[in-house]
Amino acid sequence: MAEAHTVLGEQVRMPVRIRQADASSALFLVDLDAARDLVAGTGLEPLATLGRAVLSLAFVRYVDGDLGPYHEFAFSLMTRQPGRKDSTGAYIHWLPVNQSFTCEAGQSIWGFPKLMADIDITPVRGGHRCEVRVDGQFVIGLRVADGLPMPGGAGGSSIDAYTSRNGVLRRTPWLMNPGAVRGRPGGARVELGDHPIAAQLRALGLPKPALFASRIGTLRMTFEDAATVLQTWENR
Repeated sequence: MAEAHTVLGEQVRMPVRIRQADASSALFLVDLDAARDLVAGTGLEPLATLGRAVLSLAFVRYVDGDLGPYHEFAFSLMTRQPGRKDSTGAYIHWLPVNQSFTCEAGQSIWGFPKLMADIDITPVRGGHRCEVRVDGQFVIGLRVADGLPMPGGAGGSSIDAYTSRNGVLRRTPWLMNPGAVRGRPGGARVELGDHPIAAQLRALGLPKPALFASRIGTLRMTFEDAATVLQTWENR
């Protein structure tokens, strides 16, 4: 029988399936030392590319899935476990959502750094824009161009998602099946507010031109149960 978790009185069975979603994202090469500061104490190190760290900013509109419909914004860094091969994954640093059930499920099942926020995703000329506010305070606006149709996208791709919560580093297998994929070099514009998260993004070097931007028109995903990778001594 599949593993199940109780979230706000409801059963959530593993794996969690997202049957319909769409997403826009942008990749940036950012300051490596600032990235090291963000992952300090997690048991991870940033993946270095050309002497820079790799930052991903993304927004997702979940339409049909096991956790219900909601909007999400993701701030993540590509990382790895020091000294371990095949350990590259996305460290999820900040993950606001706009619905309470997925917020609680993300925190309690996977240790995702989810929090409640106002997240507006709107189509704009040539792309989509997302604006995130926390407690009424503007944090970030991200506009992503749709770009040109890209080949492939019919098959699935897998990546590990790392989370660090209460001194516990967890790894979650994450399978994506994208379709209607578009992309282009550059293609993103970032606006930052005065929130502490915006200050962290400034320390990384934003706003700046993106390395690459992409749009996934149809997206299906599967999230497996989380596995504990590391637990700090203080929390054992």
